[in-house]
Amino acid sequence: MSGANSSSLTPGFFILSGVPGLEAAHVWISLPFCFMYIVAVVGNCGLLYLIGHEEALHRPMYYFLALLSFTDATLCTTTVPNMLCIFWFNLKEIDFNACLAQMFFVHMLTGMESGVLMLMALDRYVAICYPLRYATILTSPVIAKAGLATFLRGVMLIVPFTFLTKRLPYCRGNSIPHTYCDHMSVAKVSCGNVKVNAVYGLLAALLIGGFDIFCISGSYTMILRAVVSLSSADARHKAFSTCTSHICAIVITYVPALFTIFTHRFGEKSIPHHIHIIIANLYLMLPPMLNPIVYGVKTKQIREEVIKLLFKEKDISAMK
Repeated sequence: MSGANSSSLTPGFFILSGVPGLEAAHVWISLPFCFMYIVAVVGNCGLLYLIGHEEALHRPMYYFLALLSFTDATLCTTTVPNMLCIFWFNLKEIDFNACLAQMFFVHMLTGMESGVLMLMALDRYVAICYPLRYATILTSPVIAKAGLATFLRGVMLIVPFTFLTKRLPYCRGNSIPHTYCDHMSVAKVSCGNVKVNAVYGLLAALLIGGFDIFCISGSYTMILRAVVSLSSADARHKAFSTCTSHICAIVITYVPALFTIFTHRFGEKSIPHHIHIIIANLYLMLPPMLNPIVYGVKTKQIREEVIKLLFKEKDISAMK
């Protein structure tokens, strides 16, 4: 086998074939993904700069938003540049270890994204249910520890993916019908038993996504009870309005994720493979692109700081 070590049946490299069946349209497919990537990187880096630069945004909610922006910008950067190289320059080879590294970062960062959304739900719960104790509960050390715990959880649960995938024999070839190294897409190239990989992949998804969805649901159940008990309609509207951006971010993240998981598990034969690949890429691209837009439009403080920063820059330019 080309690129394979015959003694261990471990390939020296894989071939990422892009979107199977739509090779002639690769350049056209690349254009919206390139646009989404630029919007995602500019939007998330802009949010990171704004939160770090403006003292008015040095609050727990915006620290979590900064963590989400960093995760989103890193997540799309692990896949899109390589995907564009496949589409534009036909550079399909990826080193075996580089493939495992990409697989690790993709799954770890998606788990991190889910964890940050869960932390943001807890932040909204504390802000609405315990407003007087908000600043004393969510201190900077607590936020740092929560972020670190979310990161370590992702690392510990995803590291086994690399070992489970590396142990497999690859005697069917080294072509992966995908644009990036996804855990099960790589495992299915193997001629070995991938049942352990499939079971552990489902278990990791439940431990990360299932736990986070449970915490988010619990937080919003208690938020709803607290808001409904408020006597003033204006107070209820104000409390709900602080959650709209986060609810939009949850929908943007979990709807494509759940669709990808269920179509991959149960609709693999009925849905064309190129649809799976495109949806998998949209799942990684839509949240990083839309989250900065949603928070920029829906969050009053961010809108005000953006306007203030723009006018400040304009005044400085005028003075020159």
